[in-house]
Amino acid sequence: MNIRELKGIGEKTEQLFNRLNVYNTADLLNFYPRTYDVYEEPVLIGNISEEGIYAINAVVASSCELNTRSRLKVLSVMLADDMGNRIKATWFNMPFLKSQLKRGYRFIFRGKVAYNGNLAFIEQPAIYTFEEYSKKQNSMQPIYSLTAGLSNNLVIKTVKQCLLEFSFKEYLPQDILSKYELMGIDEAYRGIHFPKDFNELKLARKRIVFDEFLLFSIGVKSRKNANLLAKNNFCVKNNEFSARILANLGYEFTNAQNKAFREIMEDMSSDNTMNRLVQGDVGSGKTIIAILALVNVVHEGFQGALMAPTEVLAKQHFESFQKIINDNNLNINCILLTGSLTAAAKRKAYEEISAGKADIIIGTHAVITDKVEFASLGLVVTDEQHRFGVSQREKLHEKGNRPHILVMSATPIPRSLAIILYGDLDISIIDEKPNGRLPIKNCVVDSGYRPNAYRFIKNEVDKGHQAYIICAMAKESEQIDIENVIEYTDKLRKVFDENIRIEFLHGKMKSSDKNRIMEEFAMGDIKILVSTTVVEVGINVPNATVMMIENSERFGLAGLHQLRGRIGRGDAQSYCIFVSDTKNNATKERLAILKESNDGFYVAEQDLRLRGPGDILGTRQSGEMGFLLGDIYIDASTLKIASMAAFDILKDNPDLSGNEYDILREKLIYNNFNL
Repeated sequence: MNIRELKGIGEKTEQLFNRLNVYNTADLLNFYPRTYDVYEEPVLIGNISEEGIYAINAVVASSCELNTRSRLKVLSVMLADDMGNRIKATWFNMPFLKSQLKRGYRFIFRGKVAYNGNLAFIEQPAIYTFEEYSKKQNSMQPIYSLTAGLSNNLVIKTVKQCLLEFSFKEYLPQDILSKYELMGIDEAYRGIHFPKDFNELKLARKRIVFDEFLLFSIGVKSRKNANLLAKNNFCVKNNEFSARILANLGYEFTNAQNKAFREIMEDMSSDNTMNRLVQGDVGSGKTIIAILALVNVVHEGFQGALMAPTEVLAKQHFESFQKIINDNNLNINCILLTGSLTAAAKRKAYEEISAGKADIIIGTHAVITDKVEFASLGLVVTDEQHRFGVSQREKLHEKGNRPHILVMSATPIPRSLAIILYGDLDISIIDEKPNGRLPIKNCVVDSGYRPNAYRFIKNEVDKGHQAYIICAMAKESEQIDIENVIEYTDKLRKVFDENIRIEFLHGKMKSSDKNRIMEEFAMGDIKILVSTTVVEVGINVPNATVMMIENSERFGLAGLHQLRGRIGRGDAQSYCIFVSDTKNNATKERLAILKESNDGFYVAEQDLRLRGPGDILGTRQSGEMGFLLGDIYIDASTLKIASMAAFDILKDNPDLSGNEYDILREKLIYNNFNL
């Protein structure tokens, strides 16, 4: 049912919901809270030892101070508990509170406690009387992701109405529900939006995450069965093109690289179409293997394509291919196809591809647009697979007569989970680094180390190297005092010499500006790049030897490891500096993992160990996989049982025939999985 048909939803509100991809009641019920506000028992200031959200029973212990900072009106006051412990409270653009905060008045102050060195402060706390707070205590209020003009209260009201008017028919067999201890779907929807307590939330979330993983697993297993039946239309064997490149490389392949390449060639020369994932940490030498596979395909008279997640990376791949082709005197026409090409250049590329004159096509999503028609596409390589959805991989399959598919991923996923997530693919793992690569040296420091870090970065720049500095936000937040790229860049320009060029990069810049900055950094014109996580993939600068990550506690371990992978790509020693003032012991332990190891697979396993399936409100790391709620790390145990359940269901009924599976089949179609 269209969301417009719900009571109180007019045209304007409908448009606001549409901005959030909520168009009907099904979308609304799947628009899960991003977190929950849990009103816990008030604590004494002296009992707070870590950052977090707290309700503090305190008295106003000083007069209010009102100052102006960066066009913000900042109100601050000291609070004290009955034991004499004090904490500074700060509000932004709320000067009217001054009349309420009289010295000696007692309230419940609720907000985020953070630290500046050893000094604790509470940011933008809400103020309650004891009676007001007692009414909220122990309740769990859903908090939704919003857009301008849409309030959290309106979303709550709309979801409540939807839950009142509709009930949901159970579509999983009772034996599955009992075996895996799952609550009914109707109860789960109500429990995920408006849980009575933490335990109900946990059970509701488990059911919904189980469903996401089950649908995914059924789709993956079905594709695997289809792949096993797909005959090889492009038989490719090892030949002189790849042999010539290997002879002129100037270095020896690692055992892991040799094994992966051998498995690829065995697949492409077998009776069935190849569908293989090459999983290897950043810098393990995956790209050269893809090059060898592609040139072998061209030697047999077929075309090859490589799709990268960004234009800059596509261009860098293109330049690397051209150099290898020229250095080895190979008669191969390699072309670049990206969205920023002129209309005339695109038309020429389309003509060369359809006529079979282009042997290897390297590009971004432009490669899979409807206008691209291949003459004889034999192999498709996707780089950084976690940035491309399963449906895009299927679209590549459809671009030719079922070409071979080679997927490359540097995302460090534990093997036990990779087997499930990439169940339609055979897996090759490259777990060795090429000879001559020095391991990155890591350190975890607090903000007091910054002057030393700046001197260290300057020394590296003076040696001819470059550096990244990563910040958590693009612009200043009114409520959270963390480093941001724009202000940070201005600050650095005052610290470093004028001849050291410093630029910033963030996701909200125009694509043309982002590409220009990344290209100038790759060319060495920019010496220090201050950036958000937009550089996590899509740029290869072997000359960059230092990365400094500010507020590193605000990133997930997998994300931090991906970021760190931007350095250590050349022959010089590289260094990663994790800056954090966190007081949270669990966060310190997580950062210590990055300090002690550069092994992405080890980091992923430890991340899984530390987070555990009970950490249900943690930061999701796997949104790229297409899951709305599930997280492959947090919910690893649920992923495994959902995979087993999918096997049990398909074993007896591979087509899901019968009325009892009507809703399940509809959900598979809704999620773009076809049996």
